[in-house]
Amino acid sequence: MTRPAGPILVIGREGQLARALGAVGAGDIVCIGRPEADLSDADKLASVMARHQPRLVLNAGGFTKVDPAETQEAQAFALNRFGPEVLAGLCQGQGVPLIHISTDCVFDGESAAPYTPDDQPRPLSVYGRSKLAGEEAVAVRCPQHLIVRVSWVFSEYADNFVPLMLRLARERPEVTVVDDQIGYPTYGPDLAAGLLAMAETAMKPGFTGWGTYHLAGRSETNRAAMAREIFTVSLAEGGPVARVNPVATANYPAPAARPLNARLNSSRAELVFGIVLPDWHAGLQKSVRTLVKEAG
Repeated sequence: MTRPAGPILVIGREGQLARALGAVGAGDIVCIGRPEADLSDADKLASVMARHQPRLVLNAGGFTKVDPAETQEAQAFALNRFGPEVLAGLCQGQGVPLIHISTDCVFDGESAAPYTPDDQPRPLSVYGRSKLAGEEAVAVRCPQHLIVRVSWVFSEYADNFVPLMLRLARERPEVTVVDDQIGYPTYGPDLAAGLLAMAETAMKPGFTGWGTYHLAGRSETNRAAMAREIFTVSLAEGGPVARVNPVATANYPAPAARPLNARLNSSRAELVFGIVLPDWHAGLQKSVRTLVKEAG
């Protein structure tokens, strides 16, 4: 089957990753979000696919609010499982590859080492279970898939840890942040560039590296330490600063459980695609500077 020659179609428009993809990508990237492309509406997805005839689809949409998912399970599964399954079937029918974004939350965080794509998932939350169900549906419905798990994505776009810390610092003199959750922070535009590089490779004739990958930053930190770095940069830029009070996750109850170890081993992506994301500290500085400047 000859693949369509249309754009790279990104499902999602207002979310952090979709905005980063739109900013980083070339002119032939089309980002479509709700209401035109609603992951809970199979007819709308089919209409978007028929209209754009994409040469590759990148699903950056979904239900991404980890805590609200605990009480909105049906909606989380509609967006994170049902939608990806429909999208995968449409991609298979049109003969185009699908890149589907997933998360470190499919793991329980109990491993002492960074997680590889082959490690056994064991999600702790509704959000994690819905994302794992989406992975499984995509793998069944569309053999030409890349499932890419990401973790601790931050940027100057949309809601994420960086603007949250800056907003809290404007409201209060100190913030309480967990210090036993560790991960590899990942700058959104760097992640977007890496995903588009994977897309270009996947669209080449004869590509056979379909499957599951991890794509994350390269150096480890914990949430409290990351918050301190945010405020260090913010102070230098004349922005808000708060004192960070570290606390164990067990003493900071939240509706959804999160993996204490969110580190993702990206060596398979480096081996197959030659991708190594830049150090995330430079991206953090850019994000903070941009947000402080925008806030005036």
